[in-house]
Amino acid sequence: MKLGDFVYPIPKQLIAEYPIEPKESARMLTLHRKTGEMHDRTIGYLFDYVQPGDCVVVNETKVFPAKVVGNKEKTDAEIEVLMLRELNKTDNLWDVLVDPARKVRIGNKIYFDNYKFYCEIIDNTTNRGRTVRFSYNNDLLAVVERIGKMALPEYIKRPSEPKDKEYYQTEYANSNYLSSIGPPSAGLHISNAFLQKLQEKGVRVAKVSTSIGQALFDQIEVEDLTKHRMYSEPFEITRENAEIINKSLKNKKKIIAIGSSVARALESSYMTTLAVKPNKGWTDRFIYPSYEFRIVSCLLTNYHLPKTPSLLLACAFGGTDAVFKAYKRAIKNNYRFYVFGDALFIHI
Repeated sequence: MKLGDFVYPIPKQLIAEYPIEPKESARMLTLHRKTGEMHDRTIGYLFDYVQPGDCVVVNETKVFPAKVVGNKEKTDAEIEVLMLRELNKTDNLWDVLVDPARKVRIGNKIYFDNYKFYCEIIDNTTNRGRTVRFSYNNDLLAVVERIGKMALPEYIKRPSEPKDKEYYQTEYANSNYLSSIGPPSAGLHISNAFLQKLQEKGVRVAKVSTSIGQALFDQIEVEDLTKHRMYSEPFEITRENAEIINKSLKNKKKIIAIGSSVARALESSYMTTLAVKPNKGWTDRFIYPSYEFRIVSCLLTNYHLPKTPSLLLACAFGGTDAVFKAYKRAIKNNYRFYVFGDALFIHI
């Protein structure tokens, strides 16, 4: 199986610029893993696909407004800096992307917030990638929260708006996991009220944290999928949440992953005893056909860009032919695509 197998045409008018409200009214195409049977539903119908004892797992990572604009020393040229991930908290070292990259060299300083602090370029990592050291000695993310903008994907053509700080965040995001530059898109469909409704039905709800970083913007570039290397991201499954998930596994109940980031975290923590272990670290797990899932029973996912790891994960879970049939149906029926778009629910 080659990268060229994972492309499809998408009409531009189907790319969602804003999320739909209320959340449960977003459309949801259901796909049965075994039979390939499909139905057009809305997110609210997810309630009917889970039973008491099943476990719904969400990603509680929190998005920070990672795009900050500064001015280069001496020339005062405007430089956009996208903060990807913190490398060293003590030294304020970060991986970033800069634009325009041609103007930014090792040793340059970029000033922010009316020249109150700066970052110094320490190293070049990729064409646009840089390692930088920030001069800010207090809570860096607190000032970034004030001056930054949400890092909307390039396919969203409108400028970032203040309301995006709400749109681009799940309702259950946890400030203890403030580390993502983009949201777990499937989780944008799920409200706290809906999670409460599930628990009242007897469905367990567990939370994991997986950062959404560079992989959000990357497409796979190698034709041989075995040679692709995922951008490593931090994740955590606490002991308490592992126990919640394992209760459902022990009783042979379904594990419903809300998003591909959750699926990666769970499959990165699989034990041969058919249980999930508490885990904290980094994962570069690349899941593509014909990966055999050990933990996840059902997957709620959005519609993803061609040649992306999230699309390949969905194909691994639902079967490539079946998932592409679902995508064709979604396009034909004018589903909304990508981060603010509608959902695909792959179930048993």
